[in-house]
Amino acid sequence: MGIYINPGNAGFEAIINGEYIDKTGMIALINRNMGKAKNLICISRPRRFGKSYAAQMLSAYYDCSCDSSRLFDGFEIAGDSSYSTNLNKYNVVNLDITGFLSDIKSSGASINDISNSITSSLYKEIRTEFPEVAEYQSLSECFIKAAEITKRKFVFVIDEWDAVIREAKDNPKAQESYLNLLRGWFKNNNFTPKVVAAAYMTGILPIKKDGSQSAISDFEEFTMLKPRSYGKYVGFTEAEVDKLCSLHGLDFETMKNWYDGYSLKEFGSIYNPNSVMKAISYSEFDSYWAESSASESLMDYISKDYNGLTKTIAELIGGIKVPVNTTGFANDFTTFKGKDDVLTLLVHLGYLAYDSENESVYIPNEEIKREFSKTIREVRHVETLTRISECDKLFEDTIHGNENAVAEQIEKIHTEETSPLNYNSEESLRSVIKLAYYTYKDNYIKFEELPSGKGYADIVYFPKKGSNYPILVVELKWNKSADGAISQIKNRNYPAGLKEYGSDILLVGINYDKDASTGSQNYKHHTCKIERA
Repeated sequence: MGIYINPGNAGFEAIINGEYIDKTGMIALINRNMGKAKNLICISRPRRFGKSYAAQMLSAYYDCSCDSSRLFDGFEIAGDSSYSTNLNKYNVVNLDITGFLSDIKSSGASINDISNSITSSLYKEIRTEFPEVAEYQSLSECFIKAAEITKRKFVFVIDEWDAVIREAKDNPKAQESYLNLLRGWFKNNNFTPKVVAAAYMTGILPIKKDGSQSAISDFEEFTMLKPRSYGKYVGFTEAEVDKLCSLHGLDFETMKNWYDGYSLKEFGSIYNPNSVMKAISYSEFDSYWAESSASESLMDYISKDYNGLTKTIAELIGGIKVPVNTTGFANDFTTFKGKDDVLTLLVHLGYLAYDSENESVYIPNEEIKREFSKTIREVRHVETLTRISECDKLFEDTIHGNENAVAEQIEKIHTEETSPLNYNSEESLRSVIKLAYYTYKDNYIKFEELPSGKGYADIVYFPKKGSNYPILVVELKWNKSADGAISQIKNRNYPAGLKEYGSDILLVGINYDKDASTGSQNYKHHTCKIERA
């Protein structure tokens, strides 16, 4: 068994010896196109979403140097008609590109040498694994002859394929050299049909574009924007997480609040596997995303000086879905033309989720909300600092019952943020409230349409444990009155279901009157009423 060529199945065996969620069904999708025109697949997903697990699984399944039947017989793939046909029937090339980058760094060599490093490592190993090809001078010739001699084509499994694009983001020479290497394998009529039975590449980014086209255009791509049939293999499904919670005695609804949110078309909720398993391991719900030392800096992106980005980040933190155009993204870390490209990158990094039906993005769950809330206070951007200051003041005015100040700030936000919000509706006012109080994560947890008393409270901000802040029950009205909003809170007895939490309760009624006037001038007037329950 080699390091890169036919490495065996020890990696996958170690994985299933732990608590393994069966994702072997993905193999059947690849088997369907084995040896066909659509046999090149690139799946991109964020860090800590099981990319390396999948690569180890595929390598163990296809590798002809070992017998993996004992590892797979009890899993989903064993029930598929393609199972025995392809099990351990191919030569395998298994590359983790981050390993080559680590070697480059430790040796002090230039990242420009990455392609040569990969080529020379494979050339040395293929001549060892297949002595019959030792006389050939090029790596391509060695692969072609090895496939011919063994009568087995190769399955290429490339983990973290985009590591060079990320690491050499300001080095187009290194990127181009690396992409040319991939082109030589997967877009070469003298090589690809003779050698490649299938290729599986996985990374964070989709394949980099040259102009408007993919640099390796023959690959079928499945991304966080369009996962298609591979959606349920991106992370853990809701049924899988529910089963884990039952098995380990953890509260499913809390798990859902913390790690759900990546809702994919046809497959529903998808959870971050790493965070779910750490919550189970430690019996504690927390933000494990931040523990990823290799995580890209959220600060670098949300602090970029693009028109409208600061407001958009505030909307996202406030819980508002934001429209986005994802088509112009160049699939790298440097070619940004505006805020839409930044938002699209954040989807691929896992900081945002994408709603394909509405073509909008949003912050998916509690874990990521905390990352945004923590990071936003470190951004040294005048507009951001002003928004944070105004929001902090709004919370202070609310807690101290400064009704006029609260109404004035809500009116200011409503006036400034008329687009993309639909101004004249109660739902619009709800969006404005969420935007105005967008730093709530520092001290509060937010609930919308919370069942309480004889109805549903519009928005309730619960203070976090250990704080002395009151519960804020916010009721919204449009073209009615703030007093009417307070009356509804009382009549429907919303505070009754909240008293058990032990905090003081403030009732906050906010009304927007679109037809108010002063003298001969019409204006959009907001009023506020605050009472203690």
